[in-house]
Amino acid sequence: MSLADELLADLEEAAEEEDGSFADEEDEPPIEDVQEEMQVDLATDSVKSIAKLWDSKTFAEILLKIEEYISKQPKASEVLGPVEAAPEYRVIVDANNLTVEIENELNIIHKFIRDKYSKRFPELESLVPNALDYIRTVKELGNSLDKCKNNENLQQILTNATIMVVSVTASTTQGQQLTEEELERIEEACDMALELNQSKHRIYEYVESRMSFIAPNLSIIVGASTAAKIMGIAGGLTNLSKMPACNIMLLGAQRKTLSGFSSTSVLPHTGYIYHSDIVQSLPPDLRRKAARLVSAKCTLAARVDSFHESSEGKVGYDLKEEIERKFDKWQEPPPVKQVKPLPAPLDGQRKKRGGRRYRKMKERLGLTEIRKQANRMSFGEIEEDAYQEDLGFSLGHLGKSGSGRVRQTQVNEATKARISKTLQRTLQKQSMVYGGKSTIRDRSSGTASSVAFTPLQGLEIVNPQAAEKKVAEANQKYFSSMAEFLKVKSEKSGIMSTT
Repeated sequence: MSLADELLADLEEAAEEEDGSFADEEDEPPIEDVQEEMQVDLATDSVKSIAKLWDSKTFAEILLKIEEYISKQPKASEVLGPVEAAPEYRVIVDANNLTVEIENELNIIHKFIRDKYSKRFPELESLVPNALDYIRTVKELGNSLDKCKNNENLQQILTNATIMVVSVTASTTQGQQLTEEELERIEEACDMALELNQSKHRIYEYVESRMSFIAPNLSIIVGASTAAKIMGIAGGLTNLSKMPACNIMLLGAQRKTLSGFSSTSVLPHTGYIYHSDIVQSLPPDLRRKAARLVSAKCTLAARVDSFHESSEGKVGYDLKEEIERKFDKWQEPPPVKQVKPLPAPLDGQRKKRGGRRYRKMKERLGLTEIRKQANRMSFGEIEEDAYQEDLGFSLGHLGKSGSGRVRQTQVNEATKARISKTLQRTLQKQSMVYGGKSTIRDRSSGTASSVAFTPLQGLEIVNPQAAEKKVAEANQKYFSSMAEFLKVKSEKSGIMSTT
């Protein structure tokens, strides 16, 4: 089938539908009659034409039954089986549902009063945003706005700051005076709204008093109103006790198709428990988690109530205390992170390497006598700066008189007597060959000798002290200890020279 054929078929179907619509229009009453009826409704322009709950039969029957049951005190012996078998249970569910209809009716009446009274005081809507406060203020002011000043009844409705703003704005408003008929209709709507509000509070009091008898533990956790709502939508307390916690959390959830709109304000999978007071008291980021916790505890409380146990509400108080304790734990600030010091190192004493190489290294890196003298300082003496730059660097005892010692290698006394066995055997052989101590220099005796190698005679025994005596005589001859020069005559040239 081509595209043109499909288009012709659609046009034929549209033509048939138009023919059928014309045929239906013939059966309808003429348009003039409808317009006349609409004109009659608009002419009355009364609040009862839009708010019909007050005069409804259902509303009157529920209020009558509530008054009957309020006069009677509930007895525990009346409810022996399931709670749904009690005759008062259906009244409680219907009364709880009636409160929702009253809320919608109040919103309709508030819009009606706001539209009518904007002719007299259009700025009052923005100054008093609450619906009931707006209705009470309109009933108190009426057509004369001068009542704002020094009005005791108005002080019970609004705060002093709001009254001041309303009185200032009323003096400069551009509104017009209302006629007697308009004022009567507005007052009638205000009276109806206030009476509906009183009926709503009456129903709340009744539901709370009876829910504490039917489901005391459940009412303690989420409140009597929310408990009645979830019981009504679940089909009774027995059915509610058989439901898992994940399903109880979804009771009262509404599916909204907001195609094309922003999804930031949409709260999926949220029911009556999510909108209860105990959950709404938390920050928004914790409400979903709190709703899951409250749903789990409501399941336990409903099972206890279905078996008519803990009628005093002890289980409900324990569960609510546990919930609040967890809420407080969630909202606690994180603990302050303390900077922990590093633990003490567990390094033990390191093993030192032994042996000949290690001993040589210690002897090479040991402190010399010069360094020891430089590190030693005298007490109570002024030291001289070695660099003459006022840096306080001195040489300690090294610069003092009597401290001039030859640089010596540090020798460990503990390792001084350690001689290898091979060296000991070599020394023993030498002592046996050369006859005892003949090869060892002995300064204590004057007959000490030493073996020397000469290029002419080979081995020769030399007295070392004789050479030292010659050197001492030469020093005494040329370097005298007296502070004067010696006259020396040169043998070759015969010229006198002074040294």
